[in-house]
Amino acid sequence: MEYLVELGKKAKAASTKMNVLSQNQKNEGLEAVAKALVTNKERILKANEVDVKKAEEKGVKASLVDRLRLTDARIEGMSEGLLQVMALPDPIGEVTGMTVRPNGLQIGTKRVPLGVVGIIFESRPNVTADAFGLCFKTSNAVILKGGSDALSSNMEIVSVIKEALASVGLPEDAIQLIDKTDRSVVNAFMKMNEYVDVLIPRGGAGLIKAVVENATIPVIETGTGNCHVYVDQYADFDMALDIIENAKTQRTGVCNAMESLVVHSKVAEEFLPKLYNRLFDKHVEFRGDERACAIVKEFTPATEEDFYTEFLDLIMSVKVVDSIEEAIAFINEHNTKHSEAIITKDYAASQKFLNEIDAAAVYVNASTRFTDGFEFGFGAEIGISTQKLHARGPMGLLALTTTKYIIFGNGQIRK
Repeated sequence: MEYLVELGKKAKAASTKMNVLSQNQKNEGLEAVAKALVTNKERILKANEVDVKKAEEKGVKASLVDRLRLTDARIEGMSEGLLQVMALPDPIGEVTGMTVRPNGLQIGTKRVPLGVVGIIFESRPNVTADAFGLCFKTSNAVILKGGSDALSSNMEIVSVIKEALASVGLPEDAIQLIDKTDRSVVNAFMKMNEYVDVLIPRGGAGLIKAVVENATIPVIETGTGNCHVYVDQYADFDMALDIIENAKTQRTGVCNAMESLVVHSKVAEEFLPKLYNRLFDKHVEFRGDERACAIVKEFTPATEEDFYTEFLDLIMSVKVVDSIEEAIAFINEHNTKHSEAIITKDYAASQKFLNEIDAAAVYVNASTRFTDGFEFGFGAEIGISTQKLHARGPMGLLALTTTKYIIFGNGQIRK
């Protein structure tokens, strides 16, 4: 497809230019873009209004419209994220692990860019700025394919970024946006091995599955978030109520929101009514197993599918267990390897949970909502990887680099 080939060529050429930029030049570009996003926020908000209005007219549920919506504060946050990335140490060019062989060869590794990063994502137009910032800091060019529901927003944000880069003499082709919405374009993009070095899907289960199954480009899989909170028999109830309210209701349409509650049977009869009353005004729907429904009559009986579901809504599944071993087994069977939390005052229970839960982020006495590159101090994130090769968890600068061996000799030949 000629359209994609042209974007690929531009990105490949830009990645070559990016590879020779100094840290100061890249920081200058990031600062220029951060300022431009705020300066041009009215342009961006006007474009975003178009996307939000279309979503509302289509009857998209409120939690997903919220993911799409930009505000003054969210644009300020995008800008602040770029400034945080700017302030981070530049990993590119770092030489590590230099050793000397018996023959005198010095062998080490040097951190280098991946090259051209492709990202396919849904909604959340702030991802456009986050992805640009992390890729630019690591000397990568990026090709973005956002969802059609955020097309106007993404086009305006990319336009602002390109203008800012050009204003300081830096390669504006370091960011490319696929603005075609035809599905065949996405399918072709997933097979652009000649121009794209790695592909990162960021969105719902359907998108991620489609990319993993159809791409011929190497994929870093980011995951959906069926995140659990386990209330142990030694939990502080006030702490548990605060954490669950935050994890479930602060923003429901995000992958680090809590979807499932697991509670120890020794505290379930006392705790579950307290939780129901706490979240009554938040209009949370509880889908409980038989034991949970027997304790709180207002709970709806859960299906087995409910325990595997990322609701992205004010819905929570509830499971009552008789031991921490049962809780861990249940979570490991039903989770998506994203973020899991235990609420407990017992040190041994916390350590067992940390050691045995299989997930990218495991919490003791804290909300799952913290699984985020900004909150982890990365400035932003390219996504949250739930796989185990190359990168896991919130993906910051290091996740967008690889290494090459560098070898110094003084005339050695192999015998």
